Amino acid sequence: MRICKDDTVLVLTGANRGKKSRVLSVDKQAGKIVVEGVGVVRKAVRRSRRNPQGGLLSMEMPIPMSNVQLVCRACGKPTRVGARIEADGTKFRICKQCGAKISQLSVKRKK
Repeated sequence: MRICKDDTVLVLTGANRGKKSRVLSVDKQAGKIVVEGVGVVRKAVRRSRRNPQGGLLSMEMPIPMSNVQLVCRACGKPTRVGARIEADGTKFRICKQCGAKISQLSVKRKK
């Protein structure tokens, strides 16, 4: 997966185009992500123990993963994401713009 939870992304299309925000959750099977403050809808909710007041709630809906681009922590620019395997066998996500390591994907495997 190119985008993970707690990454900062830039929205490329839709009503919130140009907004930078944090990823709250990722659905790999559907190819969708929930981004903080993006895709907000108002949903009518009945009274319940969880919502004793009821009424209209604002909540973020999932958007397609192809509509966002990762923002590199090192250079601060929207970038494509690559993968690199180090000599010791650990795998990292890297920024295609500056080559900085974004995060570790997997740990070295023992033989």
